[in-house]
Amino acid sequence: MRSSAAALEQTAESAAAKQAREIERAGWSAVEWHLLVVALLANDIMMAGLGFRTAYWLRFETSFAFFRTDALTSERYYQAIAMILVPIWIVAFAMMGLYRREVLLGGTQEYRRVFQATSYGLVAVFFIEFLKPETIVARGWVLLGWPLVFLLTVLGRMALRRFVYAMRRRGHFLSRTVVIGANREAVLLANQLRQWTTSGLAVLGLIGADTESTPELSHGMRILGDLEHLDGIISRYGVTDLVLASSSMSRETMLDLFRRYGTADGIDLRLSSGLYEIITTGLNVREFGFVPLVGVNRVRLTGMDRMAKWALDYSISIPGLIVLSPLLLVLSILVKLDSRGPLIHRRRVMGTNGRKFDAFKFRTMLANADELLAARPELAEEFREYGKIKDDPRVTRVGKFLRRWSLDELPQLFNVLRREMSLVGPRMISPEEMEKYAEWGLNLLTVEPGITGIWQVSGRSEISYEDRVRFDMYYIRNWNIWLDLQLLWQTIPAVLKGRGAF
Repeated sequence: MRSSAAALEQTAESAAAKQAREIERAGWSAVEWHLLVVALLANDIMMAGLGFRTAYWLRFETSFAFFRTDALTSERYYQAIAMILVPIWIVAFAMMGLYRREVLLGGTQEYRRVFQATSYGLVAVFFIEFLKPETIVARGWVLLGWPLVFLLTVLGRMALRRFVYAMRRRGHFLSRTVVIGANREAVLLANQLRQWTTSGLAVLGLIGADTESTPELSHGMRILGDLEHLDGIISRYGVTDLVLASSSMSRETMLDLFRRYGTADGIDLRLSSGLYEIITTGLNVREFGFVPLVGVNRVRLTGMDRMAKWALDYSISIPGLIVLSPLLLVLSILVKLDSRGPLIHRRRVMGTNGRKFDAFKFRTMLANADELLAARPELAEEFREYGKIKDDPRVTRVGKFLRRWSLDELPQLFNVLRREMSLVGPRMISPEEMEKYAEWGLNLLTVEPGITGIWQVSGRSEISYEDRVRFDMYYIRNWNIWLDLQLLWQTIPAVLKGRGAF
């Protein structure tokens, strides 16, 4: 038994050592970077051309009744126009930074820039038409080309991003990184960056002199030295990124590091957000008596962002309820026939700014569920620990079917209409669960909880509380409308697979 445990430990250490060697060899090369830029340019040019050609097919080679039939239809003419427009689109992409390393491979943030660039290209076309009225271009062709170029370009860049992520797991397209600090925050930063191999940062180790108070390090992680040896460590390992754990150093030390490396060539200095990691609602700066003071927004989404999210919620939930009404009726009958009890279960959960509300679900448990739980202490403990029970004896026959396909959550569309929930958002939690989220719970109260979210497409009940918190914080910090659309699309296969549903 001991030899088996020792063998497992040795295997883990050897795997960690191998990972450490691979990370030390990692790093962006000039060849890798140039190849990626060339691939992006080729993708954008081809997809823009394909988008305009598809727009021509839809406009002139199909019989949509709402298109005028007296427009110029010469294919060679529109090919010539496309050869002028594609470079305009590429210039717009470059102006939006879509070929800069710090912008690329950012997922929905990159797609947002692509959308803005294609929109600027559309404005440029109309501006040219205004200045030169003799230029005859069918507006339907241009308007169709706009979404098609955007969609095809995003699909191509998505495929390239997946390729780069796969290569990063093999030690390519990575920036050699050290975390400056040796406290709990520094260790958590280093471990999380190492776990997420797609981040692009290959953490070599920590920099810190106070090694005695350093928390236990994971396999393969080590202290490389202290701040006095930082220049030598950067030179020896070819470090290109420094991540400062803000809570591990004094203000004077932080300012000194910014003076030394803030504008240094070949070094990117990054600062952990500290308090701003906890407060993710957004900050605003306003002067009072010539004194700039930082204020915190009460909610994460304001202005047009909030309007866009509302529009997405209502444009899907209202038609969804109309289309799904026959299914809702059938499910209601099945729930009532299967076991006695109310049709709808009301779960008390936390909403924005701490406002509590009842989240609606089809009842999936027996009427005496609380009594059954009280009689089984081991199940009660599992429920307190994870919020769910994997093999729950309280669940009805119909309830198992509803949970398997997430059909029990369909009544929450009414919560969306009441603006208590959103289609996409953090996982809803009960007041009792707030303790598990600790200081991170502040963030959950700044946006509406969602019917689906990152946690839904990442394994649902199979993921740990720590991962749930991490996913929710990522969503809140990085929200944009494209992230919501991406998660809605990913929810479909996640529900069909039924992974983590119980």
